[in-house]
Amino acid sequence: MPDQLNPDRIMQLGMSFWGSKALLSAVELGVFSELAKQPLDAEGLRQRLGLHPRSARDFFDALLALGMLQRENGRYANTSETSLFLDRVKPTYIGGFLEMANARLYRFWGSLTEGLRTGQPQNEIKEGGNFFDKLYKDPARLKQFLQSMTGLSMGASKAIAQKFPWREYRTFFDIGGAQGGLVVQVALAHEHITGGGFDLPVTGHIFEEYVNSFGLSHRLRFVPGDFFADPLPEADVLAMGHILHDWNLEEKKRLIAKAYKALPPGGSLIIFEALIDDERRLNAFGLLMSLNMLIELPGGFDYTGADCSAWLKEAGFRETRVEHLAGPDSMVIGIK
Repeated sequence: MPDQLNPDRIMQLGMSFWGSKALLSAVELGVFSELAKQPLDAEGLRQRLGLHPRSARDFFDALLALGMLQRENGRYANTSETSLFLDRVKPTYIGGFLEMANARLYRFWGSLTEGLRTGQPQNEIKEGGNFFDKLYKDPARLKQFLQSMTGLSMGASKAIAQKFPWREYRTFFDIGGAQGGLVVQVALAHEHITGGGFDLPVTGHIFEEYVNSFGLSHRLRFVPGDFFADPLPEADVLAMGHILHDWNLEEKKRLIAKAYKALPPGGSLIIFEALIDDERRLNAFGLLMSLNMLIELPGGFDYTGADCSAWLKEAGFRETRVEHLAGPDSMVIGIK
């Protein structure tokens, strides 16, 4: 074997589920929320969490080595990132998404091989259940999930508020807007913008509560509806964030066509996802997200900016462009 070659990268990737599960269990146990109250030594933290003495110290020190905790004078504390994003009482908490990953996706991904062989989802559908039906029937879980999605998309939302030429437009609706994270960021940055969010009726009170917390209820409103069954609200700009990847190609094109119909001449559609790079070599997160669509949904898949631009032009958009936002997320803009 050549001296410069070693199996380190292969082993690190192959065993990376160890570190992933350590973090997911820490979120489930509330490690970061406890340490947000005060730093604790190993025994104090163990008792707070109700853990067995055997492996608690190894667990805490593994989180330390993974960069999720810090330790000084024998007392554990959060890092800047875990303090901001994994403390349940903060509005920036994204742990709801990780809690869902821990409770559901972790075990479902164990059936990835079956999914690749069959092309069929590997989640609750196999057992006759439906995660999203249960989620929408539980107000507390739904609110926590939507809050976590707001946190996960905050970098992209702020980037859209800064990078898109909002001065050229007056009205904006986010299709499938959930809690309202994107429209709030746009409205905060651009005082002339009015509009709101379009989503299933059950999310309405969560949207309105979030918008009202920023004092924006006079400019942003909620419109209930199903984006396949109902007309989309008319506005100068429409957005679909982390929406299209849920659906098969025919359904993707149907949603794009509906957006085109709702826009005025010169209006714009913003589509943002963890877009796969056009050469399909670099954005591992986007590619893995597409595999997650296999696990979760009958026809969903992620796509490249070039793919999306082609669909937009097929629908009639006269101009398209792709811009990076934050992390793995990029946006495709179509101008009617």
